[in-house]
Amino acid sequence: MLIRQFGPRLRSLLSIALAHMSSESEPRMLHVSPQQDKEGSETLEESQSAKDSNLFSHPHEFPEGGLAAWATTFGAFLMQLCGIGYSTSFGVYQDFYTQHYLTNQTSSAISWIGSLNTFLVTAVGLISGPLYDRGYFYHLVIAGSLLQSFSLFMLSLSKPDQYYQIFLAQGVGMGIGSGLVYVPSIAVVSHYFRRRRTLAMTFVASGSSLGAVVHPIMLNNILNGHLSFGNSVRASAGLVSILLLIACLCMRTRLDPPTTPTNYIVAAKKSIRDAPFIFMIAGGFFFQTGFYYPLFFIQLDSIKHGLSVTFSFYSLVILNVSNCVARVTSGFIAAFTGVPNLVIVATISGGVLILSMIGLSSLASVVVLGMMYGYFAGLYIAMMAPLVATLTPDFSELGARMGIAFFISGFGALIGTPISGALLTSNYTWWIPAVFSGVASVIGGIMYTIMRFIFVRRQMNDKT
Repeated sequence: MLIRQFGPRLRSLLSIALAHMSSESEPRMLHVSPQQDKEGSETLEESQSAKDSNLFSHPHEFPEGGLAAWATTFGAFLMQLCGIGYSTSFGVYQDFYTQHYLTNQTSSAISWIGSLNTFLVTAVGLISGPLYDRGYFYHLVIAGSLLQSFSLFMLSLSKPDQYYQIFLAQGVGMGIGSGLVYVPSIAVVSHYFRRRRTLAMTFVASGSSLGAVVHPIMLNNILNGHLSFGNSVRASAGLVSILLLIACLCMRTRLDPPTTPTNYIVAAKKSIRDAPFIFMIAGGFFFQTGFYYPLFFIQLDSIKHGLSVTFSFYSLVILNVSNCVARVTSGFIAAFTGVPNLVIVATISGGVLILSMIGLSSLASVVVLGMMYGYFAGLYIAMMAPLVATLTPDFSELGARMGIAFFISGFGALIGTPISGALLTSNYTWWIPAVFSGVASVIGGIMYTIMRFIFVRRQMNDKT
């Protein structure tokens, strides 16, 4: 009698336990057989409803902290430090390749290495975003980390004036490896935070600016020291590999992937019809066309204007220290201004400061422009992911929307610095690329302003 009475309920509870123990890459749907009694069926239906509900709409279901949450956030921080943080340190390589290692190439050709790297970091998100949403988080971060490490060690084997070797290792390999981990390492933070999500995401984003401080200091000292190019890059690769290993060990997912995978064709069509999202992409494209000009050329610019070589080595560090401060503080500022408003201020101010680089000629001008531009650039980078999240009504599409936005706007980063390098010419006419980059960045800020206007008006219409 007891078995007959409680058997169905025990079977239903066992099914629930097994469903929750399933692996994240192979999610199983809960199922109730027709033979189960009404009570057991209702238990399973309630569990399934809770699982399939939009978890992001209930703040009380997020830990908002704890060991697993902050360990994952720290791991994502290290991923950014080694990924885009290394990519934005390309100004050191731009200077070294131009003057010593790729002397048979123009500044524009050398810029293609760094611009392709930065483009792929965001563009590969078009692949890694959907894969992340389907539950392949661990596959992406492990594969991306291994490819980053392997590519850096291959770069150390590149020979002088062998452009294709450096292009493949640093431009293609490093770019793809960093791109595989970029979106997942940001998006996984949303598993643990809702109310404090912007603050957590800005902490993660600050990892890239800290990397852009650490890597240039290390690279400038060893590339221009007693070590050869190969040994210098191998030392850098060793540091990156250790940090990536720690990151992989720290990060964990909390939420199961959706039982019904998101239809990305439908998500893309919805994005195309979303006017604020379109203007956000346009703003990202134009702003990123000019965004990397100071990061790639400020060190070379300082040297060519006759400033101390030792000081010039730290010009990029000054910029990125300010960048790091901005990313740490951006979460607190955004809490008062709102994410869209902060993006508008950062992009328009950044564009004006790039135009001001026309007057760069003294130590004081490098310090002031570096600190100011670094700060506004840091605010912009820190707000990229929160801005996409703000404009995404359905969080099951967050990975897809991040991938689409980063891919299209990333074309600006791809073409911007090579065009600036071509405009610079071998005569180093600095004002022409500064005007081009500055105007493109200001146009980006105008696009973000239009985005905000449409977004606010839509919110007001929804309330009425």
